[in-house]
Amino acid sequence: MTMGADQLEEARISTAGRASRTLHSGLHLRQTLIALTAGTRMDEHQSPGDATVHCLRGHVTLRTRERTIAVGEGELIDAPPERHDVVADQDSLFILTVAVA
Repeated sequence: MTMGADQLEEARISTAGRASRTLHSGLHLRQTLIALTAGTRMDEHQSPGDATVHCLRGHVTLRTRERTIAVGEGELIDAPPERHDVVADQDSLFILTVAVA
């Protein structure tokens, strides 16, 4: 199994419907592989600053108070710089990349 398939399998057996693994944590950059099962919602949270979401599999939706951002398989977006939540529209796997100080 690949790391992504492992993460999705872990999310499927988790009561929370999600699983994550840090891929890289350095002085200036952190990357996290996140798997969410269909319908799983990451509650509203503050944007971590400069960040991107790269959807590797499935489809997720980021929602702010002002807008909705659909992210499909293969798409890379800038994470919104305001509070937002994330909902998996189907079983999904994405990489969250965050600039750290």
